[in-house]
Amino acid sequence: METRFNLYELVQATGGYVGGPDSTLTSQETHFFDTVTYDSREVEPGSLFVAMRGEESDGHHYIGDALARGATGLLVREDWALATVSRSQLEINVPMVIVPDTLDALQDLARWWRNQFPKLEAVGITGSVGKSSTKELIAAVLSQKFCTFKSPKNINDQQSLMPVLLELRPDHQRAVIEMGAGWVLGELTRLCRVVQPRIGVELGVSHSHIGRMRTLENIAQAKAELVQALPGDGFAVLNGDDPRTVAMAKLTQAQPFLFGLQPDFDLWADQIESFGLDGLAFVAHYQGQERRLRVPFMGRHFVTNLLAACAVGLLNGLSWDEIEAGLQTREAQVRLLVLNGPRGSTIIDDAYNASPVSMVAALDFLADIAVAARITEANSGVRKIAVLGDMLELGDYAITAHEIVGRRAAHVTDWLIVVGEMGRVIGEAALAQGFAPVRLVSCQDKVEVVEWLQTELKTGDYVLVKASRGMGLDEIIKAIMAEIPIQTRLSGKVNS
Repeated sequence: METRFNLYELVQATGGYVGGPDSTLTSQETHFFDTVTYDSREVEPGSLFVAMRGEESDGHHYIGDALARGATGLLVREDWALATVSRSQLEINVPMVIVPDTLDALQDLARWWRNQFPKLEAVGITGSVGKSSTKELIAAVLSQKFCTFKSPKNINDQQSLMPVLLELRPDHQRAVIEMGAGWVLGELTRLCRVVQPRIGVELGVSHSHIGRMRTLENIAQAKAELVQALPGDGFAVLNGDDPRTVAMAKLTQAQPFLFGLQPDFDLWADQIESFGLDGLAFVAHYQGQERRLRVPFMGRHFVTNLLAACAVGLLNGLSWDEIEAGLQTREAQVRLLVLNGPRGSTIIDDAYNASPVSMVAALDFLADIAVAARITEANSGVRKIAVLGDMLELGDYAITAHEIVGRRAAHVTDWLIVVGEMGRVIGEAALAQGFAPVRLVSCQDKVEVVEWLQTELKTGDYVLVKASRGMGLDEIIKAIMAEIPIQTRLSGKVNS
């Protein structure tokens, strides 16, 4: 329990009132809150429970549960409070702060708390792909010199980040915050109002979640809200290899800083080498300096994330030695896992999520890892097997996106196993590219996938498993790793 603010400060920060407009609270109020949550299951004694209205439920329905778990205060909507016949009927015996909108009030509270630390410098990170990994890298780099706070896991939206920001402490010197662009324009602007980043990192604009935002232009506009919010003495750290991100340099009053693979960028890389499971090496160039970096991360595509972390480190005055030390953290490889599979095979578990960009990058990594295996093991029997399923939330772009993946798979895989409606599109595109029909296995469900793998896997096989999280392909990995009958693990259903 780190957070400590009192009832008076809560009222002042949110503009609310306690049970009625005639509250006589003073700054000497002694009723304190230790934590803030909008999930009643996370309530602890001393918590402020924020009753949030969601898409499927209303937090006001869980006030009783929050009180039973020890909540010592409530933040509630005014329309709900006015519709309540009496507080006594609800047996509410803790302070209840009433506001027009609880999300607005929670953001106001988080902004007030963030303003208690004026010397804290924040780094905001957005982009269609790679936000969580880059956040971990930047935090690890900055931690070499500063007491650094980072947002946990992939928490990154205008609601879930608010309780996280209330965990900031006076000793924090830097805050590294992953920031999602949301489903509608304006959400990132609201986030920036709270976080107040001085450095904004833009990783790129691609088709992830285009089904929600409809066009790449809308996605770019939403992500540009980060650089538009930066102060004049700040830095917009932009992926120079992405034209839509480069265009954001004209939208910010901060100083643009381009990174990527071209020699005219502020920071650029060449001589990239992939060592498969043993990581990467590349040469970074900055202000006439060269530094060869060897890091434990897998996949050439990861150089973009690494350069972003280097850029933030350099802008914060870190030496190359400090930056390289920070880049050794393995926490940034947050989703891709390499597992020792059955019968001497290797499973590449990348089933957490998928987009066209990340799917192609994963296939390229599969190719790199197999090449490295042949070199190090002199094993000509290495087989590259890809188990691919649907990428979701792509809207009208779905068929084109899956065709792109299929064409790439045709060039880099030895066996292609597909599942799901769009998985079949991947297979058809691979065949059209000349992929051998005998090496394409189109499965009706996850049960068929597991049965094929349990029968066919052998020593030297490298198996990539990737699809959108909603497809549930992680169940396939669990089943083959456990080597138990598939009926005990899966229903066979593929989500869509």
